Amino acid sequence: MVNLVPMKKTIFFIIAISGMYFGYSQKNKIDLTYIDNASGLGPDIQKGFAKIVHTVYPELLKDFNPDARKDITIFIDTDYDGVAYANDGRVTVSSKWLTSHPEDLDLMTHEIMHIIQAYPPHSGPGWLTEGIADYVRYKYGLDNDMAGWSLTPFNPKQHYTNSYRITARFLAWITQNYDKDLVKKMDARLREKQYSENLWKEYTGKTLDQLWEEYSKNPVLS
Repeated sequence: MVNLVPMKKTIFFIIAISGMYFGYSQKNKIDLTYIDNASGLGPDIQKGFAKIVHTVYPELLKDFNPDARKDITIFIDTDYDGVAYANDGRVTVSSKWLTSHPEDLDLMTHEIMHIIQAYPPHSGPGWLTEGIADYVRYKYGLDNDMAGWSLTPFNPKQHYTNSYRITARFLAWITQNYDKDLVKKMDARLREKQYSENLWKEYTGKTLDQLWEEYSKNPVLS
């Protein structure tokens, strides 16, 4: 069903999207609402985002936070000049970005991970929050290759606090070489507001700086 709602002299197309409509399992049913601020984007964007929400989000619930909310709103914003952001169960995506990067649908994987994270204020460093979200895109994304998206190759000028794909690659290296569940553990501690740098040594036997030094010498991912 499509509702046309006048708001600030703009027509919004509001669609409640059922996972069953797209052929996805309803075992972990997610209520998804799609709001398009008259962007003129084609139906492939809507269907692509719906596929990610109904396929990936249940996996993230199972693997990271079964208590996370089960309702998500996607808002396509013609006035937003960034890429995307998530807040209070709503993912806002720039229509300008999608117009120029229509293949970058897995940005939604990053953003819905922020909904899963649901960290309280001052729970930990922002670089780790964003690094975890990009690690999740790397591991759970449905078609990063189509978007030309990958983890940033290592170079000596980087630091683990650079966030996003640089931090995500470091996390992937740690899970490969030390603790395959490290990201899940860190995510849980952040949500419980129990993060500290001591956790790195507790989970791996090495400090954060020691891990980065070792990674810098041999940053190979298998």
